[in-house]
Amino acid sequence: MDNLENLGKAAKTVSRRLASSSGGRRNLAIQKIATALIDSEQKIISENSKDISKGRSKGLSEAMLDRLIITKESIHGMSSDALRVANLDDPVGEMIEMKTMENGLQVGRKRVPLGVIGVIYESRPNVTVDISVLCLKSGNAVILRGGSEAFYSNQILAKVIRGAVSEADLPKDSIQIVQSTDRKLVSEMLNLDQYIDLMIPRGGQDLVNMVASESKMPSITGGVGVCHTYVDSEASLDMAVEVVNNAKVQRPSVCNALDTVLVHSSLAPDYLPRMAEAFAVAGVELRCDTRALSILGPREDIRVVPARDEDWDTEHLSLIAGVKIVDSLEEAINHIENHGTGHSDAIITENYSTANRFVREVDSSAVMVNASTRFNDGGQFGLGAEVAISTNKMHARGPMGLKEITSYKWVVFGNGHIRQ
Repeated sequence: MDNLENLGKAAKTVSRRLASSSGGRRNLAIQKIATALIDSEQKIISENSKDISKGRSKGLSEAMLDRLIITKESIHGMSSDALRVANLDDPVGEMIEMKTMENGLQVGRKRVPLGVIGVIYESRPNVTVDISVLCLKSGNAVILRGGSEAFYSNQILAKVIRGAVSEADLPKDSIQIVQSTDRKLVSEMLNLDQYIDLMIPRGGQDLVNMVASESKMPSITGGVGVCHTYVDSEASLDMAVEVVNNAKVQRPSVCNALDTVLVHSSLAPDYLPRMAEAFAVAGVELRCDTRALSILGPREDIRVVPARDEDWDTEHLSLIAGVKIVDSLEEAINHIENHGTGHSDAIITENYSTANRFVREVDSSAVMVNASTRFNDGGQFGLGAEVAISTNKMHARGPMGLKEITSYKWVVFGNGHIRQ
């Protein structure tokens, strides 16, 4: 069993050296990680196969298995993503602002690492690489605790990463991973506030709630996405079909995938059959309110069933979509407020005023106009990868890239100044 306090002490110790390291040195470490991932692909795939076999024997859903699987292509993707992060501007040491006061004192803010970040996450072993690389680039040490379903994958990835970091002459304990699946360690980790400066959960609602209630250090909440797209009365039908289809089927197992389609009643008779035809190709199940059900009715090409109350509050993570007809923009916004999680919500409309009102009144980390909810992503927003998508309003909101995992210190330059 891991002695988490030892991990915490080690992380705190190396965080000072990492924070003062050069951007070039940290980039070298990331470049070595990118190379090491390719060189170790057979080992990584072999360890990943253990997780897949174990998952199948446990009866994990196809959506969960999709999150777990690692292929040669995905390893090359991880490597490429790492190199993209290395090529981003170094945030550490950036002077955010500098001003000269009336007395000649120069006062400014300098960007600095947070220190030690703890991340508890489920499935998706690529997260191990994404977070490690972002933390290295931003000068933060990190303690990782992956899900039991991806245990072997996470362990081999962390081993490869730590070796590459050491080759770059940075402390390998900059990246540490909990080497046990004991769930009790999660609670212990949430009590290491003397070592960990920020805790980030990436997983389902139960994990997010646990971190929010038990964490003694500041934490980021989010990642749970009950995501909506509202098809307005003045939407382009062709655009609405294409965007909604992409939001649902392009990768249904992720947090920014569509869960509920809200359709204006005036457009519903024309739009819903076309939407259903597109969804049928991917095998989407539609859970409809009474009015949507009356339009779509029983179909041979797609499963259409009555929605249950709980469907409107469910992050499906699979090929299931709720469908509800509304009579106004206000009704759509109210539904999102009552059932959304503040993650990713979109409107399809040709009306500029309607779009502006939707953007103004929908309180989500990312609001899209005529675009898929799938774009709420660090890479798509030009941030490189992301450590999480935050639905907090403090300290960061939306995809958390490099700058979102830094803080700042005030720097003051004087010439013998004293305060009168």
